[in-house]
Amino acid sequence: MSSIGKKASFMSNGDGHSGNSGGTPKKGPSGRSYKTKAGLTKKPKKMRGRKLSSQRWLTRQLNDPFVSQTHERGLRSRAAIKLEQMDDKHHFLRPHMKIVDLGCAPGGWLQIISKRCRLDAGIGCLVGIDLLETEAVAGSYILQGDIHDPLMLEEIKSHLEGKADIVLSDMAAATTGHRPTDHLRTMGLLEIAIDFADEVLADGGVFLAKAFRGGADKSLLGLLNERFEKVKHLKPAASRVESVETYLLASGYLRSEKAEQARD
Repeated sequence: MSSIGKKASFMSNGDGHSGNSGGTPKKGPSGRSYKTKAGLTKKPKKMRGRKLSSQRWLTRQLNDPFVSQTHERGLRSRAAIKLEQMDDKHHFLRPHMKIVDLGCAPGGWLQIISKRCRLDAGIGCLVGIDLLETEAVAGSYILQGDIHDPLMLEEIKSHLEGKADIVLSDMAAATTGHRPTDHLRTMGLLEIAIDFADEVLADGGVFLAKAFRGGADKSLLGLLNERFEKVKHLKPAASRVESVETYLLASGYLRSEKAEQARD
């Protein structure tokens, strides 16, 4: 496989939410900020005329060490650091793997996967998909489209040339400011990602996806427990403490009779 990343564009008539993982910054629910080494909180300039919520968000961004690290390292998003931290602890990314990244824009996770799986050396396979245009990384194949589209599924399967070892999803619905609604919409994307994993994941495979803490995720945990040997909740350090964001890591995919019945 060539180490040069490739892109393919497919336009979809879907509702457009299934691949929107990184297009718009999400505002946090509070004004929590991080301290600098001097113990002082930095404040952004030109705050006059901005809403209080915008001022809090800008102040938090300016003082967040992971945002600074993202810029210093040339990463496309702070989400890249979250994936890095989770893999440092659980070691699910390895060379020679076939990986699918759902909701891959703006490409922070793609960068980490490419480096850790040595895709620049032509080892392994990485397919990313998002509604938004996403710049490819070394060894990747990027699709612009909706994962609801059967053509997208067939294109991904064709490029994998077999089953995937890992399916990753950092998809999140655009926030409305109403937490119960935001939770339900993101859980809906999680369910879509689980169904997608059923289509492409190899025996013993791994599934990692964003989730929001809340009552509606119990049924989805049940779906994962039926399909995988182990399921864990992860909260990387780069995920803000006040955020309801969490990640579900499921390993040991089972193509057993029980899992087949769960899909029916």
